[in-house]
Amino acid sequence: MSAPASAQPTEADRRRWTRYLVEERAEGLVYQKLADRKTGEEQEILQSLADAERRHEQHWLELLGGEPSRLPRAGVRTRLLAWMAGRFGSIFVLALAQNAEARSPYDTETYATPAMRADEKIHYEVVRGLAARGRRRLSGSFRAAVFGANDGLVSNLALVLGIGATGVSSSFVLFSGIAGLLAGALSMGAGEFVSVRSQRELLASTEANEDAAQSAGDLDIDENELALVYRARGMDQGEALARSRRIIAAAQEGVRRTTTGPIRAHLGADHEIVGSDWTAALSSFALFASGAIIPVLPWIFGLQGLTAILVALLLVGVALLATGAMVGILSGGPPLRRALRQLAIGFGAAAITYVLGLVFGVGAV
Repeated sequence: MSAPASAQPTEADRRRWTRYLVEERAEGLVYQKLADRKTGEEQEILQSLADAERRHEQHWLELLGGEPSRLPRAGVRTRLLAWMAGRFGSIFVLALAQNAEARSPYDTETYATPAMRADEKIHYEVVRGLAARGRRRLSGSFRAAVFGANDGLVSNLALVLGIGATGVSSSFVLFSGIAGLLAGALSMGAGEFVSVRSQRELLASTEANEDAAQSAGDLDIDENELALVYRARGMDQGEALARSRRIIAAAQEGVRRTTTGPIRAHLGADHEIVGSDWTAALSSFALFASGAIIPVLPWIFGLQGLTAILVALLLVGVALLATGAMVGILSGGPPLRRALRQLAIGFGAAAITYVLGLVFGVGAV
């Protein structure tokens, strides 16, 4: 596309085109790196995004009359995405790219084509769809990880601050923190084990056996009990009778048919979704402990009194901000707002126990 006949491009226009050029080139590199790490349909989609960015890049090159002798650096966000794309999983990169694609500069750019503006809007929807796929795959384990680590951070910070505010010795605060870590982690692990084991046992109790299918050949094709099995599983009367007649007819012809295969396969998939009880228990223990150890670190390294409390607050504050920002990135929301929300909730809970410790302080024991 050439410049509009009604407007002669200025030096400011050319500088703006140059910025667009480097941004499109850098964004194309992000999608290309992500495509190289994928296979199948996702690779094709990401490759198409990279190709579209190259078309946009070529548009600005044509307006500039070729490669400029000097190019500015791409923005910090785009360079960060390119760095992450080659080193981390695509979910974080796509979540950040989704926010970037939502703010297209071409809506008010005279020299951008209508097709480019449309591309940018489509790119946002495509990236959002890919990010949603990753979020769905990650949602269960990520929720458990954030919940476990955050629970350990907040509960043990509240414990050591509350105990510390009573004026007891540092060794007692340390002992309380370690005891809180172990008690909480063991409780989380045991609770997760019981939860997953109970769910697996519940699924197992719903599995159908093969007795009905094995007896199908002996049933009367018009008046039979097999339809009752299907009605008990939720089918209406007509559908249950029709299915049972098909199975009986096949059985009487000597074709081995069973209704339990698909059901068993489905229940097997359910068991896989639920996962292993021991894996869930150990993961919950480790995640809670990883968060709960942070508030105790100052006392482990010999700090005492107000100094230990302030260092604990600093360490936990950084951890809460990090987990909150990560939640924001993956959910497509503003990372800073999520980080501050996480910090406020954690420190609010800890402040309550600290005040209670001051109120009920018993002095040194």
